[in-house]
Amino acid sequence: MNTHVVFGENTLQRMVDAVNKVRARLERSTHILEQAAIPYAVVGDNAVSAWIAGVDESAVRNTQKVELLVRTCDFVRVKDALTAAGFVHRDVAGTNLFADDATVRDWHSIRIVFAGEKVRPVDLYAAPNVTESEQFGAMRVLSLGLLVRMQLSMFRTNECVNLRDLIDVGLVNQSWTQRLPPELAARLQELLDDPDG
Repeated sequence: MNTHVVFGENTLQRMVDAVNKVRARLERSTHILEQAAIPYAVVGDNAVSAWIAGVDESAVRNTQKVELLVRTCDFVRVKDALTAAGFVHRDVAGTNLFADDATVRDWHSIRIVFAGEKVRPVDLYAAPNVTESEQFGAMRVLSLGLLVRMQLSMFRTNECVNLRDLIDVGLVNQSWTQRLPPELAARLQELLDDPDG
């Protein structure tokens, strides 16, 4: 495999640019949906980051993912609004992605998650409703309780890292095990018992 690595004086700037591109993609896409009055909520890594930033900005992790929760019945409107603004739609193995342009790699795209449906068949629960969200500045973010449930339902390495970050800043603690379904409570307890993974 040929991988061309670029080192030099602009390395730090490239790191900053990578973060800014994700933020711009998030801000642009949520603004488009806000302007079109299409219900949505930011989920995944950026939702976790938004909640953590309200407690400790130094604990926020960078991510290349933008994930938006929308209703299935609104998808045509979502697609029309995003493509009209220049995003390029791709269907990758049943996952709807919207890239900045046709040359962008899949993981540098907006991923659409459908409310009321499982993100993956193996997830314990379906994604929640978009109405269970809160306004964070100019965008809507899934409520903390349902975000934690989504992360626990999926429970891959990435979600475990996110959940540990929420625990580290005090947004999630032992008391949460009392308000979760038993399967999710057991997963959370696993993380609380082994905070360093």
